[in-house]
Amino acid sequence: MGERVRALRRERGWTLELLAERSGVSRAMISKLERGEKNPTLVVAARVAEGLGVSLSQLVGIEARREIVVVPKERRMVMRDPETGFERQLLSPSFGGELEFIRNVVPEGSTSGEFPPHRRGVEEYVVVEKGRLRAILGSEEHVLEEGDAAYFEADVAHRFDNAGVGECSYYLVIDSRGS
Repeated sequence: MGERVRALRRERGWTLELLAERSGVSRAMISKLERGEKNPTLVVAARVAEGLGVSLSQLVGIEARREIVVVPKERRMVMRDPETGFERQLLSPSFGGELEFIRNVVPEGSTSGEFPPHRRGVEEYVVVEKGRLRAILGSEEHVLEEGDAAYFEADVAHRFDNAGVGECSYYLVIDSRGS
């Protein structure tokens, strides 16, 4: 991922300082990421992606665009936060589209961590597959039960916590077409 961060930053003609300012991630951390000395948490990776103006999936990897794309379970792009156990499974192809379909798994008593606001016009859709999910969207808090769905304009900081007993999983669609 570090090489991709460096390539995108250089493509834009940005310094480490400018990316640090835009992402809210320290210059030192970005430098370590680019050199492959550090693996970021999901939240740090999301901040860097937002700072670069790309989705997290676009930052992590790109596939060639095809008419029909099958993503076998064993080839899903999976990111797991070692600190929280939060797991993000990209279900849609990672070829840089403006629509992402994701399955997230939150262990009991854990959280996604706080994701930074997206660009204006980015929308997120959530549906709880299993368990109980607390969605903190800007200054609002909502508890969603199994089967409940929610939509929000994602230009606010947001976090998802497991608010129940056992593992919680939910599907997330991120729509960047309006940004």
